[in-house]
Amino acid sequence: MKKIMDIIYEDNHLLVVNKPSGMLAQGDKTGDNSLVELGKNYLKKKYKKPGNVYLGLVHRLDRPVSGIVIMTKTSKALVRMSKQFQEKSITKIYWAITENPLPEVEDKLEHWLIKNHQKNIVSAYQNEKKGSVKAELEYKILSHIGSHYLTEIKLLTGRFHQIRTQFSSIGCPIVGDLKYGYKKPLPDKSICLHAKTLIFSHPVKNESMTLSAATPINTFWETFIH
Repeated sequence: MKKIMDIIYEDNHLLVVNKPSGMLAQGDKTGDNSLVELGKNYLKKKYKKPGNVYLGLVHRLDRPVSGIVIMTKTSKALVRMSKQFQEKSITKIYWAITENPLPEVEDKLEHWLIKNHQKNIVSAYQNEKKGSVKAELEYKILSHIGSHYLTEIKLLTGRFHQIRTQFSSIGCPIVGDLKYGYKKPLPDKSICLHAKTLIFSHPVKNESMTLSAATPINTFWETFIH
């Protein structure tokens, strides 16, 4: 098997990887290859395991989003990691390249989101509406080149398409994100949104862990990072 998986950390309980943009985190009706299936195949081959291999997916990233994803090798670790996400005790840091000047160098965004299930898209509002959920994030501009801004985001709530719709709603869509207002696709159909860092407690050792994923290699990321 070719080395497709970019493994950030592995022990007896966790398999933490850098998901490439364009890959599903978990299989769906498309039947396309997913991160979970790749992980299972990797474990099966590495440890010469017969039969089915267990691998639990703790959280997901949108298909066009890259970055760090935690999977677990045991159901006990899955329950404990899932609890940390539910209790919001995990620090989630993203990097994004956005278009147009942001309102402030450093700020907090609060919106009320409503999902259109038929179109699989989210709308953001300044005030609460029936059926809406509150979305909060903090951002800080790291650098900018022309009208494009490298922005660090601390996600305070984990809503569907949250970062994408919140930045779009203030006129600063994420590069490549046609669904939320960017004008042209990137050659690889990715968007410049990357789950950079997770800070969490190890599910068994109870030690604080800080793990980060390298940004993708494409023209936009390379221009800012290198």
